[in-house]
Amino acid sequence: MSEAGGGRGCGSPVPQRAPWSLVATTAALCLVTATSMWTAGAAPMSREEKQKLGNQVLEMFDHAYGNYMEHAYPADELMPLTCRGRVRGQEPSRGDVDDALGKFSLTLIDSLDTLVVLNKTKEFEDAVRKVLRDVNLDNDVVVSVFETNIRVLGGLLGGHSLAIMLKEKGEYMQWYNDELLQMAKQLGYKLLPAFNTTSGLPYPRINLKFGIRKPEARTGTETDTCTACAGTLILEFAALSRFTGATIFEEYARKALDFLWEKRQRSSNLVGVTINIHTGDWVRKDSGVGAGIDSYYEYLLKAYVLLGDDSFLERFNTHYDAIMRYISQPPLLLDVHIHKPMLNARTWMDALLAFFPGLQVLKGDIRPAIETHEMLYQVIKKHNFLPEAFTTDFRVHWAQHPLRPEFAESTYFLYKATGDPYYLEVGKTLIENLNKYARVPCGFAAMKDVRTGSHEDRMDSFFLAEMFKYLYLLFADKEDIIFDIEDYIFTTEAHLLPLWLSTTNQSISKKNTTSEYIELDDSNFDWTCPNTQILFPNDPLYAQSIREPLKNVVDKSCPRGIIRVREESFRSGAKPPLRARDFMATNPEHLEILKKMGVSLIHLKDGRVQLVQHAIQAASSIDAEDGLRFMQEMIELSSQQQKEQQLPPRAVQIVSHPFFGRVVLTAGPAQFGLDLSKHKETRGFVASSKPYNGCSELTNPEAVMGKIALIQRGQCMFAEKARNIQNAGAIGGIVIDDNEGSSSDTAPLFQMAGDGKDTDDITIPMLFLFSKEGSILLDAIREYEEVEVLLSDKARDRAAILKDAETENEEQPFSENDSQNQSAEQMAGSQEADLVDQESPGESALNSHPESSSPAATDNAASAPPPDPSSAPAGNHAPSSLDGECTDLDNQLQEQSETEEDSSPNVSWGKKVQPIDFILADWNEDIEAFDMMEKGEL
Repeated sequence: MSEAGGGRGCGSPVPQRAPWSLVATTAALCLVTATSMWTAGAAPMSREEKQKLGNQVLEMFDHAYGNYMEHAYPADELMPLTCRGRVRGQEPSRGDVDDALGKFSLTLIDSLDTLVVLNKTKEFEDAVRKVLRDVNLDNDVVVSVFETNIRVLGGLLGGHSLAIMLKEKGEYMQWYNDELLQMAKQLGYKLLPAFNTTSGLPYPRINLKFGIRKPEARTGTETDTCTACAGTLILEFAALSRFTGATIFEEYARKALDFLWEKRQRSSNLVGVTINIHTGDWVRKDSGVGAGIDSYYEYLLKAYVLLGDDSFLERFNTHYDAIMRYISQPPLLLDVHIHKPMLNARTWMDALLAFFPGLQVLKGDIRPAIETHEMLYQVIKKHNFLPEAFTTDFRVHWAQHPLRPEFAESTYFLYKATGDPYYLEVGKTLIENLNKYARVPCGFAAMKDVRTGSHEDRMDSFFLAEMFKYLYLLFADKEDIIFDIEDYIFTTEAHLLPLWLSTTNQSISKKNTTSEYIELDDSNFDWTCPNTQILFPNDPLYAQSIREPLKNVVDKSCPRGIIRVREESFRSGAKPPLRARDFMATNPEHLEILKKMGVSLIHLKDGRVQLVQHAIQAASSIDAEDGLRFMQEMIELSSQQQKEQQLPPRAVQIVSHPFFGRVVLTAGPAQFGLDLSKHKETRGFVASSKPYNGCSELTNPEAVMGKIALIQRGQCMFAEKARNIQNAGAIGGIVIDDNEGSSSDTAPLFQMAGDGKDTDDITIPMLFLFSKEGSILLDAIREYEEVEVLLSDKARDRAAILKDAETENEEQPFSENDSQNQSAEQMAGSQEADLVDQESPGESALNSHPESSSPAATDNAASAPPPDPSSAPAGNHAPSSLDGECTDLDNQLQEQSETEEDSSPNVSWGKKVQPIDFILADWNEDIEAFDMMEKGEL
């Protein structure tokens, strides 16, 4: 999936009816040959251990699905930190991410066929009845055409495919009469108005009730869409046509694909990320296999598999040749310019490209699939999860991880193709990390920052649709699944479509009339036959030999060795081109090289230097390309230098009973005091300072002595607060924002600056919490008089915290804190903290505008009314706050949207707010489950 995540893959790569001379490699066929080879190179996993891991996946799914149904349904998604449903319009807008939500019980529909794969047929039957009874597709909501297609239309079609399969078996779904298919057809017709463009490319969004044209639609003004958004429709739309006989859906999807193919860059055979839906002009001309393009390539190959149309395979092979020629730099996959594909467009990769090794398995190109997958696994072992984006030297670029399933998908297909038990161990690691770092009492929470381990109040529907499906299939034997998975193909959201559709209702012409195909290097097509002698040489250590050189690629990486350097620069003994990192504005030789590359250097009045390139002024085309690359490097170098001046976010982890490290709050660092990245974390109980603003000598030093002091922002500088609590004997400080409603999810994090004086006298760590994160901590104090926290640069392993707690209990069976062990039923009066999600990383990159709030003259801020959140951007504090300068870290701005009215009369969409005692009861139950897992009993 291109924007919100989503898997790609195919249960059986090719229909048996397809001509074998053109077919992509078959995972099932490869597995037969490979299994005997790989078992000699690695110790096989016992059937008992595989069953144990499979059962653990089932328990994890039950935990996620059960909490969604209990706390969120009929809302679209679960908010696992606050144990309630996410309803469009009732939560602060997250921008484009919310376009997947249409008030149609998204998670339930997305999970339908997962229930059958996991052999939960009774739950599947109940879920189908709920969908038919409760889901309304006529809501006045603007939704993404792409997301609605792959998640909702795909979910309904996948549910229908397995419903008719179960009905044929004669035990379940005997009452079913194509009701899900009729809903899918209704939704398909609702999406068709989006295709009303001159190009045939769909609008990116549509109103489910009013379509595109009507004034009430509040959409239809967009001009651009991503390539994947327009090119990831053919499987669902063609399946809908084949199931119903209504050819219009397949026709529209084919027309969109034909137009994208026509608009490819002819010399490189690559496509850009964003295209104008009216003119066909490329808006973003960078090209890769990650976000914005990914599933376009996937659907070309799978359209051939499902529909048997040779033109789709020819197109895919043409693109694949270009990908391997320009984008693939094993083990990396780096974006390039479609017009100048020898130039890298960026020096980082996004997490969505993790699907590509699985697609390469389907293609049959096994070696680069193993290489890229191993590189990604090394990144995961370093950060526990795959960061949303990471640089070529494997540093975190975007730290979020919304529990994406693409890596698990590629792991499954590599295991299917090789039988190598190494990939079972990889899957085991994924399970352990999910349980250790993402599991919370009400489900699984996305990672807000993989470096600190902090959470986001978000559990996307694709997590249930894909992650558990691929993990279960990884460890399942054929007899563990109630149907033959090889009879189906996986969509990009891992929904199952039957391969027999290839011979059903074939009323669409399969002849391609768009253009002539260029002649390609024949070696590219060596991989289009399932020749197991080529794919798997007679060497049981084949895959291991490919992986071995990459074992330390993350730890030993150097960015200079990874970026491609054009061969032309080195021919005839010529010097390599000038790199941005080596440039000196005072070096005459460098200035001469700039002139040769068409780059002008302008000295500004304020002392800064500006660089401008005019390619037409370059000495040659090669020099012009070198100049373009130099400018790109200079921009990235400048951006990186700015980032290096900023400190990364820190973590406040509640470690006392009953939390035991389960709650991790994202905190802003300080430019003074103890550096938590260089010293051991600080652990202690918290206590409120008096006065609460900490701007004068504390009147309760005995209360904060040896503890971490809580102080409120405002009325004096941060450094002054730190000195006052340090003088009172505090071992650390947490500053809580006085701007009510502020949150790290909706405002940029920032670092606390000093007061312009020498701050070496401050030796305790200081962290900053926004209002909502601070409220969670304050609520915990109200419920438990003694709350212990950990201040660190990264959240500590929960298992270690639980072990420490057990050790303390053994040493002190009866302590003054026994009152904390009262039952959850005795707790009352707590207020639940609402957490919201941050925007998509794609938006963050495009819309980042660093802001800062400056200190002002001393003022009585306490008597002033709190600033109105609706009158100023979140996180932009009024100048009456005198804490000091704050430098933005994340630079993530949120765009607010109007509240949308609910148009469904049958379903109650109110928030399911859960009292704190109910949540804590779940916590205790979850902690017991962790204890069982530690002892190997679960």
